[in-house]
Amino acid sequence: MSYAPESTSKTVEVDGINIHYHDAGSGAPVILLHGGGPGANGWSNYSRNIEPLAKDFRLLVVDMPGYGKSSKVDMLSDPFGLRAKALIGFIDALGLGKPHLIGNSLGGAVALRMALEAPEKVGKIILMGPGGAFSPHQIAPTQGLLELLFYYADGKPTRERLASFLQHLVYDRSALTDELIDARYQASIDPEVLANPPLTVTKGPMGGTDLWRDPRLQTLPNHVLVIWGAEDKVNPADGAHLFQRLIPNCDTYIFSKCGHWAQWEYADKFNGVVKTYLKERAA
Repeated sequence: MSYAPESTSKTVEVDGINIHYHDAGSGAPVILLHGGGPGANGWSNYSRNIEPLAKDFRLLVVDMPGYGKSSKVDMLSDPFGLRAKALIGFIDALGLGKPHLIGNSLGGAVALRMALEAPEKVGKIILMGPGGAFSPHQIAPTQGLLELLFYYADGKPTRERLASFLQHLVYDRSALTDELIDARYQASIDPEVLANPPLTVTKGPMGGTDLWRDPRLQTLPNHVLVIWGAEDKVNPADGAHLFQRLIPNCDTYIFSKCGHWAQWEYADKFNGVVKTYLKERAA
């Protein structure tokens, strides 16, 4: 079955926040959470995964608060925790029971924070290049992360800046088409987004972003799979080994010749790994 954004589009209100999502497929529920780059949304982040995975699961492909068609609300004081709270409410509002979570970058950090806050409401967790880790070999933030955080800093985001940032997300830069760049740029300059940028340094420090320091990781009961691109230029792949040491039930899979978008650059491999992991019986 082929799915289209228009036919799967839905919205639910959670504590005064409108959360837009796409509902596709049937089976065990799986929530997909996108990254935090300018112009990101659920459908574009998982465009190469929705149709294959919807054959086996019910996919809830979310626009996280601040992105896409969801409410543009200020969550900069705790970008992981406040979104996690909203999405735990999303689980309750839709009566999803104990869905699995898949999260890329910011979405990965939010998924992990959801499990830390309410492990009984979450099934298995798959993280791709998630935020919240620490690399002992990284003295300063990566260039990719800096370009993300400073994109809105002067209030004048440009297509050139957006294209430069996207180059840090992939290993093969030739895969970035003008159509993809244009779509992301137009989404990033939506007036509501400009009035309330979802991730930026302009409104002071962001709290709760050092997930690796959270002692609850060491007793997390959920099974976690961390997927990382060996050439990730936003969040270094060292984070995979750190999370594997800290989380009791954590497996890692490092994709070679892959950047920050493992689910996009190696979609077939990623989809196969996801299906196997989510279907296998937890030890």
